[in-house]
Amino acid sequence: MSAYSPIGPVVGMVGAGQLARMTQQSAIALGVELRVLANTPDESAARVIVDTRLGDYRELADLREFAGGCHAITFDHEHVPTEHIRALAADGFAVRPGADALVHAQDKAVMRERLTSFGAPCPAWARVSAVAEVSAFADEHGWPVVLKAIRGGYDGRGVWVCRTPSEVEEALQTGVPLMVEAFVPFERELAVLVARSPHGQGVSYPVVETVQQDGICVEVLAPAPGLDPEDAAEAQRVALQIAHELGVTGLLAVEMFQTSGGLVVNELAMRPHNSGHWTIDGSRTSQFEQHLRAVLDLPLGSPSMSAPVVVMANLLGGDDPDLFKRYEHVMAHDPGIKLHFYGKEVRPGRKIGHVTAVGDDLDTVRARARHAAVYLTTGEYT
Repeated sequence: MSAYSPIGPVVGMVGAGQLARMTQQSAIALGVELRVLANTPDESAARVIVDTRLGDYRELADLREFAGGCHAITFDHEHVPTEHIRALAADGFAVRPGADALVHAQDKAVMRERLTSFGAPCPAWARVSAVAEVSAFADEHGWPVVLKAIRGGYDGRGVWVCRTPSEVEEALQTGVPLMVEAFVPFERELAVLVARSPHGQGVSYPVVETVQQDGICVEVLAPAPGLDPEDAAEAQRVALQIAHELGVTGLLAVEMFQTSGGLVVNELAMRPHNSGHWTIDGSRTSQFEQHLRAVLDLPLGSPSMSAPVVVMANLLGGDDPDLFKRYEHVMAHDPGIKLHFYGKEVRPGRKIGHVTAVGDDLDTVRARARHAAVYLTTGEYT
């Protein structure tokens, strides 16, 4: 038990990854005391947060001990067992989002059932456990199909695009419960970040375009370039409706496909999200401050942009772990670039930070962000 004595409201965040680490920056300014539950003392957030408790998020006893004295409990990942979240709420803790909401980000089949029930735009889908079931689905909706792990999976993991029954059989051999979705021939991927407080106030950030590579987001363009204003308004309306229908408290990220026939909801996340990291430097209220405001039921902040164009580029680990030796070039080359590192050991393909550029012209701002990201991770020029 920490001897640390808080002097402001305490928000307990289960998980100590980069989302918790970046939430701490906003907590300092708000006078909020952020407490994190970490598995080990060398996790990203545990390195910078005084009130770090060690424990296992899968153990209810550890969660109960962690929650004591917190004004609100929230999460930087979706992996806490649903029954444990219900138990904490039954104990009288303010858990935000609650289990009835968060289960829709934990269980993709539950999410699809609920979204379909109130008319949110979704692809055709079904629970499956055999090749014959997937083949029957494909006979109706066409090949390829997309198999997804119902629970778990992120950054492209737990997703299989299958073009033949033999590929389906390989995915089924993983032994995890799966669902099948119709393949969506999308034009690009969009994301909408909204926030909702316990008393029902909601705000939406501008719709952004997310650029994916091997299932991992590598760039976020804010606002989504060339998006028709009516389509942008519809995406925000859908996201706010989802937040309302599911009873979300805190942030909700809604990942969408833009297709020739309209928008299709892909995934949900109920926490700060990679598609919203640009808000630290490019919005009046960062997603991390907004999440804290929402879970404490404070008035929400303005989501408006602080520049006409913002581009965020993820830093993915490469072969050379010494990124800091390349600081000088990036800072001297472009003093307007903002660097954000997550305090993580560099490993190939791992998200270790991001860079943000702001300005007036998309091509120029995008080139600046790309140059910084590529040089920091590879030492090469773009």
